[in-house]
Amino acid sequence: MSLASVSKRETALLLPTYERYPVLLRRGKGVYLYDSLGRKYLDFLSGIGVNALGYGHPAIGKALAHQAARLIHVSNLFYHDYQAELAARLATVSGLDRAFFCNSGTEAWEGALKIARAYARFSNSNGHKAKWRILAMENSFHGRTFGSLATTGQPKYRKPFAPLMPGVEFVRFNDVAQLEKTFDGRFCAIALEVVQGEGGVLPASKEFLRAARALTRKTGALLIVDEIQSGLGRTGRYFAYQHYDVLPDVVTVAKPLAAGLPLGAILTTHAVSRCFHPGMHGSTFGGGPLACAVAIAFLETLEKEKLVDAARETGSYLRERAVRLQQKHDCIRDVRALGLMVGVELSSGDLAKSVVKEMLKRGIIINRTNENTLRFLPPFIITEKHIDRVITELDSVLAAEAMKTRPEKINASRGQGK
Repeated sequence: MSLASVSKRETALLLPTYERYPVLLRRGKGVYLYDSLGRKYLDFLSGIGVNALGYGHPAIGKALAHQAARLIHVSNLFYHDYQAELAARLATVSGLDRAFFCNSGTEAWEGALKIARAYARFSNSNGHKAKWRILAMENSFHGRTFGSLATTGQPKYRKPFAPLMPGVEFVRFNDVAQLEKTFDGRFCAIALEVVQGEGGVLPASKEFLRAARALTRKTGALLIVDEIQSGLGRTGRYFAYQHYDVLPDVVTVAKPLAAGLPLGAILTTHAVSRCFHPGMHGSTFGGGPLACAVAIAFLETLEKEKLVDAARETGSYLRERAVRLQQKHDCIRDVRALGLMVGVELSSGDLAKSVVKEMLKRGIIINRTNENTLRFLPPFIITEKHIDRVITELDSVLAAEAMKTRPEKINASRGQGK
């Protein structure tokens, strides 16, 4: 089918929830995608952080083929070979103790919110009403379901679906004074992203994250960390919180975990896990044998090919090149990065939107987040050669965009001179 025919059918049959780029993708290999016309695209978005190993990695293909021929799904009423093994591997790299498997990041976050309230009741030994409020962050994003939206601090996502889950309050991200002033014994948890991805690739400050950890320890509340976009190697450590010497009580992961198959997880300490018992939570498809077998292959590949270290090194190189570009172009307001999670903030949303389109025309896939920030989430297998090409093209695009506005600036200055 052609791009036009696919687009026409989707318009007639699907809910209008996506603004798609005019590209019909057919296959991928390494760090490249290929469309229906055979055109090649260098992918610096990796399915919004999902395809950390790129496309067609032999370890993933082997695991998929092997397990698909044996057993794809079995209900969680039975055991299979892979959940405990995957949980053990995640415990090793996270420093936490237990896991629950689900289908997506937003489902993991919903479960984490349930854990926060369940733990507050479980640990309440004085017979009084348990605390139940959640303290979340402005500018945050945790997903599209009701609990996730309720803790998402961006009105554009929340307003169409109000009223949302009650009991959530917000503080400014990285504002330690406001955090300490607001947090008290009413709250059962502080909920945050270590790096706000949809919020413009904004890392937490060490002072802020450590203050959140200290406050929750003081009152017995939980520190819940969303690592759905930043986790599993993206930032040059297995988890972004490991850059801060902080261990949360609950962590949510998803995107790259099963190399493109739907799989999310909640990780907790043993102490927190005691608040759950059989029947309190579940997931029909979560943690199936196919997804778990592939996730194990993904984690094995990260270790074998030293890709977490590679993400740190190439991420540093990408940041350095972007900073040098900032010195050349006045329209770049800021460069923010942690490993291969990089944001280049531009002077306007319209400019960012135009740049993304122009980069796509040149065969490079990025996107924009928080309106005016270019977001780079490339596969961990990229090299400096790939980064050099992206920066060269971005330099050219920004120069071309500046030329478009230069006559307007000249005319405006002449008008002021009169």
